[in-house]
Amino acid sequence: MTVIIRVSEARVRPGRFEAFHDMIVSAVSEFPGRYPGLVDHEVLLAPPDSLLYVSRWRSEQDLVDYAGEQWRDQPVVLPGEEEYLVAPLQVRHFTSASLGAAGRSADPTGPQR
Repeated sequence: MTVIIRVSEARVRPGRFEAFHDMIVSAVSEFPGRYPGLVDHEVLLAPPDSLLYVSRWRSEQDLVDYAGEQWRDQPVVLPGEEEYLVAPLQVRHFTSASLGAAGRSADPTGPQR
């Protein structure tokens, strides 16, 4: 199964980080019940001015159900969110690549010299 990872980055106004963090956590806590295609999600913090919302989705259709037809380019903006931000949200999407055998050493102690 290919999971689509959606990363929304918020740049937060000075002095508004804690309030914005609280608002986001409160809003997204209900997402798993509302969006069955949401595999998992997390909020990543880089105080004093950056917050990432990372969500993992089963399919493109699940992202359409969440973010609309323009999911690739348009962030989901919560009501009142803009008052906390110094710039519009940035959104990017990723899929994971298997590391396979190339990512593992045959000898767990590493190369011999």
